[in-house]
Amino acid sequence: MKTSKRTLLMVSAVAFGILAVAHPLAVSAETAARWSAQIAKVDAGEINLAPSFQIAIYEHLLDELSKTKQFKTVLRDGDRNASNVADLLILKTTVEKYTAGSETRRAVTTVSGATKLTVRTQLCTRDGKILLERTVNGNVRFMGSNLRATHNLARNVAKAIKKSFLPEPASPSLSKEMGSGLSDDIVVVEFR
Repeated sequence: MKTSKRTLLMVSAVAFGILAVAHPLAVSAETAARWSAQIAKVDAGEINLAPSFQIAIYEHLLDELSKTKQFKTVLRDGDRNASNVADLLILKTTVEKYTAGSETRRAVTTVSGATKLTVRTQLCTRDGKILLERTVNGNVRFMGSNLRATHNLARNVAKAIKKSFLPEPASPSLSKEMGSGLSDDIVVVEFR
């Protein structure tokens, strides 16, 4: 009986070790906290968007992503420290749709005057591999300034990233040991 329990424990430990090495799990908060993020400047695309809106989106993204504690650090575009960060994701934001609103019309009637923004966000690695891509909306329908839509948009982007699953960052030492990282080698773990 003692031998069978010991054997079962060893087999379970070996199987778990093999699965952990061969198929790393994608987790959200724990894994994302190992990544750092750099926020790229907002691309207005073909949309005629006021520079104040672009800057407001950018600043609110920095603020909201920092609040989530999803990333080790949140860096600005062009930050010199970004070159020293090992596991860096770059958040690219492109405005796809913009509907200008009216604070006056919103105050008078709740039916019209909404400011609406739709953006495509991408979390990419340095080499351009897209890990996450979402279309996110932000708007202000009732009370508040038109720029409030940029805050709501940034909050929605942060929520979308928080709900998403990001892969584990590649460990430099593990990648060197395993070659390309796409190895079919069998790893045997022996417990004594």
